[in-house]
Amino acid sequence: MTTKRFSIGYALLLKKQKSFIQDSLVNLAKERGIDLIKIDTDKPLVDQGPFDCVLHKLYGEEWRQELREYLVYNPSAIVIDFPDAIERLHNRISMLDVVAEIEAAKDDETASFGIPKQVVIYEPEKLKDAKALGEGLKFPVIAKPLVADGSAKSHKMLLIFSSEGFEKLKSPTVVQEFVNHGGVIFKVYVVGKYVKCVKRKSLPDIPDEKLNSLHGSLSFSQVSNMTSDERNDDKYYKMLDLEDAAMPPMNLITNIACGLRKAMKLHLFNFDVIRDTRVGNRYLVIDINYFPGYAKMPGYESVMTDFFWDVLNKIEARSFNCEKELMKLVDNNGGCGEDTGSHNVS
Repeated sequence: MTTKRFSIGYALLLKKQKSFIQDSLVNLAKERGIDLIKIDTDKPLVDQGPFDCVLHKLYGEEWRQELREYLVYNPSAIVIDFPDAIERLHNRISMLDVVAEIEAAKDDETASFGIPKQVVIYEPEKLKDAKALGEGLKFPVIAKPLVADGSAKSHKMLLIFSSEGFEKLKSPTVVQEFVNHGGVIFKVYVVGKYVKCVKRKSLPDIPDEKLNSLHGSLSFSQVSNMTSDERNDDKYYKMLDLEDAAMPPMNLITNIACGLRKAMKLHLFNFDVIRDTRVGNRYLVIDINYFPGYAKMPGYESVMTDFFWDVLNKIEARSFNCEKELMKLVDNNGGCGEDTGSHNVS
C-alpha cells in the first residue's frame, strides 16, 4: 500500500529561504511524507504544483492576485497564511490593537496583560512638541516607524529622553512609553498550537533619578543573532546573565498566544512581551511579527514538521474554535465568488 505524500510549495525571499529551508527541516519533513518544493516566483503560481499547501512570506497586490487565482483552480489547497490577515501586522497601531480583543482566562487572575501607552504622530511639525505625546505619555519614550514591513528602515528606533530627540524623526511615527522591565524581553514563538517562550536581553532600566540628566535621543538596534551552536547551548543563557530572570506564567503566555491566533487568524508569528517592573505581575505585549526566524528556536525542525502534518491532515484546522473565514475570489470574468473556506486552516 502506497502512503500518500504531501507537497508544500514555499515562496520566500532569499534571506528567509537560507535561514528556514535547511536540509535538516527538508529531510525530516520528507521522512513524514511531506515534500518541500521551492516556488519559482518568476513563473505564474497557477502553472506550478499542484501543491497541497502554499507556505509564503511575500507581499504585494500581484502576489495576492496569484494566490487568489491559484485557489480558484485548486480550491482544496491550504494557504499559510492569507495576505489580508498578515497585513494587520504591517502597522504598529493595528498590530497591538488586536491584544484588546483577547479575553483574560479565569486562571490568569494572578497576572494581567495589555500594551504600553502609545500614540501615532502624522504631522512632522508636531514631532518637536512634547505635548504631542498625548495624555498619559511622558519621557522617556520609544519612537518607531508606523510601518512594520520587515525592512531595515522599519526597524530603526530611537529612545527619546526629551523633546530635542524628536528632531531626528520623520512621520508617521509611533511614540510608545518606555517601561522599565528588568532588561529582559520574552520572545514567544507560535507555530499553530505550539507555543515556546524564551528570554533575551533587552534595553536596561532607566532609574528615575537619571532622567533629568538625559537629553535628546539614543538609537538602538536589535540584539545580533547568534549562531545556532551558541543558541542551542546552555551556556548561551548564562552568557547573557538571564538565569535569574523569572519566566512569565505559562498559562498567561499560552492564553495570549491562543487569543492572538484566533483574533488575527494567523498560524506563524511571534510576539514580544516585557514585565512591567512597576507592577511586577503585569505583562505588556510590545511587538508582533509574522513568520519570524524560527531557525533560532532549538528543535524548530520537529516543531514545523509536526505543524505541517497537522495542517495537511486537517488536525490543525479543528484546533480553532472560531468559524472559518470566507475568502472572496475574483474569477477571470471579473465577478466575485465565495470559497467555502476549505483551504483556510483557521
